[in-house]
Formats: sequence, C-alpha cells, structure tokens
Amino acid sequence: MPNAYSRAMKAHNHDNEGIRLQKLLAQAGFGSRRKCEEIITDGRVEIDGELVTELGTRVDPKHQEVRVDGSRVRVNPNHVTLALNKPKRVLSAMDDPKGRYTLRDIVGDKYERIFHMGRLDYDSEGLILMTNDGELSQHVMHPKYEVEKTYIATLEGRISGQVCRRLVTTGVQLDDGWIKLDRCAILDANREGTLVKVVLHSGKNRIVRRIFGSIGFPVRRLVRTQIGPIKLGDLKPGSYRVLSQTEVRSLSKEVGL
Repeated sequence: MPNAYSRAMKAHNHDNEGIRLQKLLAQAGFGSRRKCEEIITDGRVEIDGELVTELGTRVDPKHQEVRVDGSRVRVNPNHVTLALNKPKRVLSAMDDPKGRYTLRDIVGDKYERIFHMGRLDYDSEGLILMTNDGELSQHVMHPKYEVEKTYIATLEGRISGQVCRRLVTTGVQLDDGWIKLDRCAILDANREGTLVKVVLHSGKNRIVRRIFGSIGFPVRRLVRTQIGPIKLGDLKPGSYRVLSQTEVRSLSKEVGL
C-alpha cells in the first residue's frame, strides 16, 4: 500500500496532466458528467487499485488503470469498433486473391489496422464486429469467454418443437464432436420451411448449417443478429456503424476486460 507521501506526490505529479476523472468516465459511456461525479463520490472508482472519491482528480488513461465497480475503463482515442451487416457473397476477410467482394470493400481504408472479430461463411449474412483494439479482439474470439451469438435460420422442411428441444438438451454429434444449442425457438413454419431463432456459444466454422444439416433440415438462409450485447438492429446490408463507448464497455465487460 502506498504511504501518504507517495499518494501526495502522485497527486501532485498528475495535478496538471491527464483529464478530469469525471470527463474520462463520461467519454467511456458512464452517463452525463453529473452522473459520473456521483459514481466517483459514491466510492465506486479505483485508480491503480486505490479508491478515489475526490472530483478534482486527474487521470492519465495511457499510464493509469481506472476501474468502476471492479471493471476496467477502456478509453483510447485511436481505437474504434464497428458493427457491420455482411451481405451474402461477401468474404469475411480484408483481402481476397480471387477478387471476391470483401469486408474492406464495405469499410474502405478509413480505419488503420482494423480487423474482423470472427467470421461468417460466404453465403451467410448479418453481424460482424470489427476493431483495431487487439486486446478486445483476442478476448472476443477466445473460446474461454464463450460469447453468445444469435442467428435467424430459414430451414428446408418443417421442424418440430421436440426436435428443437432435443438440440438444446442432447445436441448432435458432428465430425468434430458433440454440440448443443443454448436456445432454439420456432418463429414461423409452413410446408416449405421453418424459421428458427438459435443461440449458441460455439464459433466453429459453419456450425449452425452443420447442426441442422446433420438432422435433415438444410439451412436455406442464415442471418446473425447478435454477438454478446451487440445487436444488428436496423443496420442495412452492406453498411456499418461505429459502436458507442457504452456498447464497447458492455462488450468489454462480457469478455472479462
């Protein structure tokens, strides 16, 4: 534990550098400046492991670690995270030697060193997250954190609620092992096909198509609508948006940052 002298010197050294703590929290999506002041005075903020309750405190986010309620506050003006709606027949890559349409054709070269977090197969659609924050990318894609992914699938044939339940409780055996869905719900059904909503943690290649194909219900259309707390919403195919600091914070928290 730092003594009173070291704490005083630290306060002196940072008195005229960095930004005010409440401004940093507001930039990180914790609410209005007034709300952030309340978070500080309520004793919910730590800087480098020390509780801070003074509103005049300044912080250097490049060299000091700030936590609110134990969760790390991540603010880097050079970092950007995007939500992109991938259309069919777009490759989940930044470049393609075969000349196919890629994610770079959608986002362009505006963002330096940006990369996709996970993939969708060539004929699937929906949400892909992209970032130039290497630490966030590693955590989102790491199997350890088991980020939930939600899909809307159009199946050939009429699947029953019983089969849906079995995919959740028992699962199916694929070439690379057993796999279960976390949730499965029938949204609509007719003679030609069934519309289902499925949720699972696995990020294995073509996993939703493989699961339903293995039980005789090929997927005609597949759209990913959510990754963790981030939703596709009304984002149009072939377009993207920059995530808010609140969204980045919720995603970071979900993956242990």
